[in-house]
Amino acid sequence: MSAEIGRVEHVSIEEEMRRSYLDYAMSVIVQRALPDVRDGLKPVQRRILYGMHEMGLRPTAKYRKSAGIVGEVLKSYHPHGDSAVYDALVRMVQPFTLRYPLIDGQGNFGSIDGDSAAAMRYTEARLAPIAEELLADIEKQTVDFIPNYDDSAREPTVLPARLPNLLVNGASGIAVGMATNIPPHNLAEACDAIIYLIDHPEASVEELLQYLPGPDFPTGGIILGREGILAAYATGRGRIVVRAKTHIEELSRGRQAIIVSELPYQVNKAVLIERIAELVKAGKLEGIHDLRDESDRNGMRIVIELKRDAQPRVVLNNLFKHTQLQTTFGVNMLALVDGTQPRVLTLKRLLQLYIEHRQTVIRRRTTFELEQARRRAHILEGLKRALDQLDNVIRTIRESRSAEDARTNLMARFQLTEIQANAILEMQLRRLAALERQKIEEEYQQILARIAELEALLADPSRVLALIKTELTQLKEQYGDPRRTIIQETVEDLTDDELVPRIPVLVTLTERGYIKRHPNGSYRTQHRGGKGVNGMQVREEDRIRHVLTATTHDTLLVFTNRGRAYQLPVRDLPEASRTGRGMPIVNFINIQQDEEVTALVPISSLEEVRYLFMVTRQGRVKRTALSEFASVRSSGILAITLENGDELAWVLLTTGYNDIVLVTAHGQAICFPESDVRPMGRQAAGVIGIRLEDGDAVIASDLSRPNADLLVVSQHGYGKRTPLSEFRRQGRGGSGIMAAKVTAKTGALASARVIVGTESIIIMSARGKVIVIQAAQVPQLGRAAQGVSLMRLEEGDTVAALALADPANDGHVEAAWTGNGHSE
Repeated sequence: MSAEIGRVEHVSIEEEMRRSYLDYAMSVIVQRALPDVRDGLKPVQRRILYGMHEMGLRPTAKYRKSAGIVGEVLKSYHPHGDSAVYDALVRMVQPFTLRYPLIDGQGNFGSIDGDSAAAMRYTEARLAPIAEELLADIEKQTVDFIPNYDDSAREPTVLPARLPNLLVNGASGIAVGMATNIPPHNLAEACDAIIYLIDHPEASVEELLQYLPGPDFPTGGIILGREGILAAYATGRGRIVVRAKTHIEELSRGRQAIIVSELPYQVNKAVLIERIAELVKAGKLEGIHDLRDESDRNGMRIVIELKRDAQPRVVLNNLFKHTQLQTTFGVNMLALVDGTQPRVLTLKRLLQLYIEHRQTVIRRRTTFELEQARRRAHILEGLKRALDQLDNVIRTIRESRSAEDARTNLMARFQLTEIQANAILEMQLRRLAALERQKIEEEYQQILARIAELEALLADPSRVLALIKTELTQLKEQYGDPRRTIIQETVEDLTDDELVPRIPVLVTLTERGYIKRHPNGSYRTQHRGGKGVNGMQVREEDRIRHVLTATTHDTLLVFTNRGRAYQLPVRDLPEASRTGRGMPIVNFINIQQDEEVTALVPISSLEEVRYLFMVTRQGRVKRTALSEFASVRSSGILAITLENGDELAWVLLTTGYNDIVLVTAHGQAICFPESDVRPMGRQAAGVIGIRLEDGDAVIASDLSRPNADLLVVSQHGYGKRTPLSEFRRQGRGGSGIMAAKVTAKTGALASARVIVGTESIIIMSARGKVIVIQAAQVPQLGRAAQGVSLMRLEEGDTVAALALADPANDGHVEAAWTGNGHSE
C-alpha cells in the first residue's frame, strides 16, 4: 500500500484535459440534454415517468404531492438537485409547453405569462392517460434495464413508447457544442405518416408531407409558408416562421382594435405586452391608443386598441415586424440514436428509427408472451394427464409419505416434469369437477392457438408491421384531436409599403434641391386673390421648383434636365412641417453636380402596362414603356438622349391612348394624340412635338380629358380656365394656337394644367408662399383672355409651381398656420 502511495505517474495535461472534457461533454449529451429518438425523453423525464409508474400513480389513482414524487425520483433514480426534477415534472404538466402533456397536475404549474409553478409541497400530480402508452408493456421485458446510480434498484434505458413522443411533443435542449429543437406535431397526423411509411418504405419527404403537413404547436398560431417545413424535414434543419392569430374588431366610439387570440410557440404573453408598451412609448409603434390583457379561463385575448385615424393592417404589420407576434422557430432535429450517438435526423429517418424501436419492442413482448404461454401450456398438459389418470394420481399422492415423495413419485410414474408435478399437487379439489376439467381443456386449446399466433408473428416481419399499424390506429382514435396551428401556403414577406400607412402627402422640391413631404391637409382652402400662407422656409436665393400630390405607398420617378431617371420611394422622403425646409435630395439619390431635377412622377405600380411621355423645353417629345424603368440603379439610368442646349422638363404617365397638351411661355398651345409618337427605347432622342418661336419655350405639358378645361397661370399670379374643346386636335409638330394673352401685366405663362373643375389648386410662389383655391373659383374665359388675379404676390416674387389635389384627399383641409404660429 505504501508503494501505491509513493507511485508518481506522469500525465500530459493536454491529454488529461482533452479526455476529461470529452467525458464531461458526453455525459451532458447522453445523460442530460438530448432526448432518445425512440421514446423522445431525456433521462430525467424518463425517470420521473417510470418512478410515478412504480409508485402506482396511474391516471385513475389519487393525486400525490409533487414533493413526494420528486423525493422518490431523487432517492431511486436521479441523484441531482430537486429543482431539476421538479422543473422537468412541471414542464410535462404544462399544456402550453407540451402538445400532449404526460402528467396530470393539480395546482399551480405556471402560466404562459411566465409565472413560476407553486412550490412542490403545494402541487399534486399523477400520470396522464397518454403517458400510459409510453410505459405500456414495460413489465414484459420489452426494454433493457440497468442498475441505478447506487445499484439499489433498476431503471429502464428507454421506454417501450407506443406513443411517438419525440414527434408529437418535440424536444429542446442545449448540450456541449450542440443543441436540439424539435417542434411538436399533431398525434393523428403523426400516426398517419408512420402508417404510410410502413406501407411505402421508399416514400419521399413530399409524400410524407401529405400526411404530416407540419408542426402543430400547443399554443396554435399560424405557420407562414411550407419552405421552412420542407427544409427541416428533408435535412433535419430549417427555419419556420410562426405568427400570432389575430383579427380586427370594431369597438365603440368609432375605434378599432387588434385582437390576439393565439401566440407563437414559447412566447411569453406578459413580456410581449410589456415590449409592445415600450415600443409605443418610444414612438417606434404608432397608431396604438390602449393595450390590455383580457385573457381568462375561456382563452387568450390581448386587446390592442387603435387610434381613430390608424390603419389596422399597417399597425398589425409593424407589430409582426417589431415584436414576438411573429417569430422564427429554428428546427434542429438532433437526438440520440442507439442511446449514445447524437445525430441530426430527417423526418423520414426519425420515423424509421421509431418503427425499428417498435418492431424490437413487439418482438421482445411477443417472445415474453410466447414463453409465458408455453409455460402455461406445459402446466396444462400435466393437469390434463393427471385428470386422465385421476384415480392413480390420487392413489400415488395418498401413498406418499411427504410432499417431496409425492412430487418424485408423480414425476416417475406419469413422466411429468417438476413444474407439472408441482401444479398437480397445488391443484384444488374443485378442479376435479367435470365442468372444471372442461375449462382446463378449453384453456389448453386457447393456449395452443395463442402459441401458434405468437410464433407466426415472430416468423413474419410483415405481421409485426401490421400490428404497429393497428396500435397506431387505436392511438389515433383514442387520443387524436384537431390541428391547432394553421399552415399558410405562402410566406407573407412584409414589404415597406405594408409597414407604412397609405397617407396622401404633398411633396415639394426647391431649385437648390431641398425635398420634403407633409400631410396634404396642411393648407386650408382660400379665396382666389389671397396672399397665401407660408409654405416652405426657403433661402432668399432659393425657389420652389416642384409641388405634387402622392401617397406614402407611391414611388417617385425622378427625372433630371440631363435626361437621366432615378427612383425614390415617397415613404423615404423626410417628413417635415409645412414651414420646414426638408433635406437635400442628394441624400437620397446620386445625381451629378450639373444635374437639376425637372420632373417628378409618382407611380403606384411599375408593373402596369403604361407609358412615360417626355417633353423637353425645346418642344421635343418621346414615348417609352413604363416597364423600362422597373429597375433603376442607384446611379440612375438614361431616360432620353438630348440635343445640345435642350433639357428634359416634363414626364407624363399615359395609357397609350391619351391626347397630349403642350403650352408655351408665349401663350401658345397644341393638342395632339399620343399615338402620333411611336414607343421608343430609353436611348432615343424623340421627335418634334411643337415648333417654337425664337425666345419661346414649353412651360407645361398635360393630358387632355373629356369636358375638361385648360388652367393657365402666369408668372404674376393671373389665371383662367378655358374649355379644351376650343383647342382643336392637331398633328404633332405644329406651332399651336393661342391659349392666353400674354402682357407685361400678366407676365409670361408660368404653368398650366388640365382640370375638370372639382380639384383644389395649389399655387406656390418662388419665395415659398402657398395658396389653395377651388378650381370652381377660377373663371372660365376664352383663349384670348388674359385671366384674373389668383394670387397676390409680393414685389419681386413670381409663381413657381402649380399642383392639383384630388377632392377625396383634400376634404380634411381645415386650418392653415403662418410661420409665427398664428392662424390665418
